[in-house]
This record gives sequence, C-alpha cells and structure tokens, in this order.
Amino acid sequence: MAQKAAERPPEETLLLWKREQARLRARVVDRDTEAWQRDPGFSGLRRVGGADVSFVKGDSASACASLVVLSFPELQVVYEESRMVRLTAPYVSGFLAFREAPFLVDAVQRLREKQPDLMPQVLLVDGNGVLHHQGFGVACHLGVLTDLPCIGVAKKLLQVDGLEKDAAHKEQALRSHDRSTKPVYVSVGHKVSLETAVRLTRHCCRFRVPEPVRQADIRSREHIRRTLGPPGMPAPAQGSVTAQRPQAHPAGSAGEPAGEDGALRTTVEAPAQA
Repeated sequence: MAQKAAERPPEETLLLWKREQARLRARVVDRDTEAWQRDPGFSGLRRVGGADVSFVKGDSASACASLVVLSFPELQVVYEESRMVRLTAPYVSGFLAFREAPFLVDAVQRLREKQPDLMPQVLLVDGNGVLHHQGFGVACHLGVLTDLPCIGVAKKLLQVDGLEKDAAHKEQALRSHDRSTKPVYVSVGHKVSLETAVRLTRHCCRFRVPEPVRQADIRSREHIRRTLGPPGMPAPAQGSVTAQRPQAHPAGSAGEPAGEDGALRTTVEAPAQA
C-alpha cells in the first residue's frame, strides 16, 4: 500500500513544539556528570541502554518502540521491552522527538518502576542530539525528560549551520567505528561530553552501529514480525505487549520518516495473511 503524503500540522502546533523545544533545550547538560564518564576504562559503568522505533511498511501510524539494556563491557542483553504503538503526531523534519520520544520515555519509566536495578546508566538513541536544526534532537529530548545521560547516534550528517564542513567536528565526533567504511554520527544528548560520547560509542561497536542501538533495532523488527505475522506464527514474547498511546497531538497521515533527522529509520513489511 502506498504511503500517503505527509500532512503538515497546524501552525499553532508547530509554534507549541518550537516553544517546548526551546524550554527543554535550556535544560541540556553537555558535560560529563558521572564518575564513570571520567574514567579511561569506564570503571563503574555496568549497564548501557539502546532505544529505537521501527515502522511497518505501508502503514504510517504503526510502529514498534523498543528499549534494551545491555551489560557493559560484555554487551549482553539483560532487559528488553518492545511494544507496538500508534503514532498520532505527524512527522515534521526537525521535530522527530514529538512523534517518537513519548513512547520511549514511557518505556524508560516502566523499567524504572518495574526493575530499577536494571536502569541503564547511559542511553544510546537512534537519532541526533545537539547535531540538529534547533540544537535539540531526539537524544536531547529523551535525555532531559528521563534525566539520563544520552548519546545520539545517527546514520546521516545533517546540514546544520555549516557543521557538515567542520573538519574538527568530523574528526572528533563522526568516526565512531574505525573498521567501518561508513561512519555513524555521534552527538551529545544530555549529561555527557562529546569526547565521552564518542569514546563510549566506539567501545559499544561490534559492527557499524553500536550494539545497544543495533539490538533495539533487531528486537523491534522481530516484534513487528511476530505481532503482524500470519496465523500459526509464535505469539509475542511475554512482557512484550501491544500498546496504543492516547492521541496527544493533532492527527495527520504523515508518511514514515525518511531519515532527515539522521535516525537509522527502519521499516518492516508485514507478512501477507494466509
């Protein structure tokens, strides 16, 4: 089924989003705040999280929000939650967080309430942090709202105020995986310095994409396949439930994000029903 063209939200909604971005941006901390961040070997860091949203191909409103927690430095998954969600906010370049972040914030809050001993000490997010049109991407949004150190990890370098031509920024922030021919782009989200963000991202890379984000992506896609698969396929794993978030913004038939915000956008084609 073809994607419908994105509908731009009312101007008053965009104004509200801009004001909210500005309000939250003032709370971003772009320096190291934890003792483990200042240790060369990250002594004291035990748990790293990854967050991702995957989309159902041909359905602009259906998605799966996934939160994983990995042990560090082993990078073994110790916690996973994947939930089907209904996206009610339309996609607008520069405002990706208003479409996706509420579901990821909810996932962090559920973990905090259910198993606080597994809370990540830092969260790697599929998307940008301060490397963003308004200097406040989804990694900043999620970090401020959860009060967790956050790092943005994106696939594309945004055209932001000449940063794409800033050799020093590329040298420090964008070569997160030395063995990869294609870089990922790392930026500060919250409560972490750029140097620490890059260093930790490199420690978390087994492949091009750092393992916390990679595992969140893999598990969100698997959950979509299990949930939307034909009769006879396994039911969703216990604890992975389908959830629909109440509409918080004007509805729009926005198409799935095409990556303008730098996120590693993933779509999954639902299996045909028998």
